[in-house]
This record gives sequence, structure tokens and C-alpha cells, in this order.
Amino acid sequence: MSSYNAPFEIHVHGQVPLRADVTFSQVQEALRPLWSYAGARSLRAGAASAYEEEPGILFDDVEHMLQMCWTVPGSEDFRHALDDMCMGLNELAQDGATIEVTFYDAEFDEEESPEGQSRDDFLMLFVGPTPAAIMKVQRDLLVQDVIHMMERHFDAAELVGVVEEIDKLFAQRFDNLVSSLDIGKQSPRNGPRGGRRPRHLH
Repeated sequence: MSSYNAPFEIHVHGQVPLRADVTFSQVQEALRPLWSYAGARSLRAGAASAYEEEPGILFDDVEHMLQMCWTVPGSEDFRHALDDMCMGLNELAQDGATIEVTFYDAEFDEEESPEGQSRDDFLMLFVGPTPAAIMKVQRDLLVQDVIHMMERHFDAAELVGVVEEIDKLFAQRFDNLVSSLDIGKQSPRNGPRGGRRPRHLH
């Protein structure tokens, strides 16, 4: 899609810790949905952001870290690229991580339409090597948000029970996920078989 008629400016932001054995070529393949969407022929060619002040997509092979602060013009179909990116990064991640994606309505002018509504949208994506790693990131983020909100009214010591209830909810979700995977591995004709784990959880 031409950047001149793209309805959105899409910003991808996050840090993903990678396994120590991950190579640049593996990162390039995992991020192919992003740089190919931008019209590039390689990660190096597509790593630059649409804005010079943003660092773009960086692979630190010393710290084993993927850093993204990258903007590309695009449309709603970019969501498909995000799904494919998450599947690729799950295979390389050392731990769970959060990736924030913001769709800015490039056609909305607040001064011309002060009472109109923009099509801005925000996504929070989670990647990780296992469902448990992804759920841990989701849990930590939720606890942080809830504590931040409730500390306006309660002391931190009073919120221990709230955190325990959140942990129970995530423990139950994980147990349900494990149970569903165990059921899926059973074949009535052939007995147990390998099952594919979920790629990523929103």
C-alpha cells in the first residue's frame, strides 16, 4: 500500500528477550511480516521507522534483546502481519513480553472535525515461549494496573488479598488451558499424540 493513501500510521513498541542461541537470520524471518509489509526486501532494509527520531527495529545480539520502536503507514490488514509476527517471536523468546501497537488515524483532523471521532486504536500483544510465560506477563501487567488504581484509596498492605485473587484467576485459566490441551492430545484410534500449543494469547 502506498504511504500516500494509507489510512493509519501504525506504531509498534516493545522489548522481547530472546534465547542466547537466536541468530539474526532467525529474527529476520520472524519479523518478515513487518518488513515485507513495509515493502522492504530484508530486515536491515525495513528496520528504519517512518520517523527518523525513532530507533526502529534493533536486534542486540549481545544482550539477546529485540527492541522495537517502529512506525509504518498501513491499513487494517496490518493486523494479519501482527498475528504472524507473534507466532514467529514465540519460537525465539526467552521469556514472556508485551508488544504495544497503536493505530493512529492519519485522515482525522481534530481542528477540522472537533466533534468527530478518530479511528485510533490500541492493541496489547503478548509473546513468549510457553502459555505459562505469556500468562505471567499478563498477570504482572494486571497486578500493576490494579495496584496503581487502588493505591489511591488503600495502603499497599491492604491489597494483598486482591493480588491473591488475581493469582487464583490466572491459576484457574492456566489449569483450564492445560486440561484443554490434554484432551486435544487424545486420539480415540491412535492413542496419545502430540498437540500444538497455542501460538499467542491476546
